[in-house]
Amino acid sequence: MRQAVDSHARIDQALGILIATHRMTPAAGFDVLREVSQRTNIKLHTVAETVIGWARGQSLPESVGQ
Repeated sequence: MRQAVDSHARIDQALGILIATHRMTPAAGFDVLREVSQRTNIKLHTVAETVIGWARGQSLPESVGQ
């Protein structure tokens, strides 16, 4: 249960980053995260962690950045 809550929090943080940096709606931000997850075969919470890392100055992997 704790892992699910942590995962959800990371996804919410990544959504906030996308909303703030790209001026998109929450629904559009979630669509972006979901699409990247499906296209790259990377779990949604891992994509969210990557976006959070990007906001902290880390580079995005090419597969996610596209």
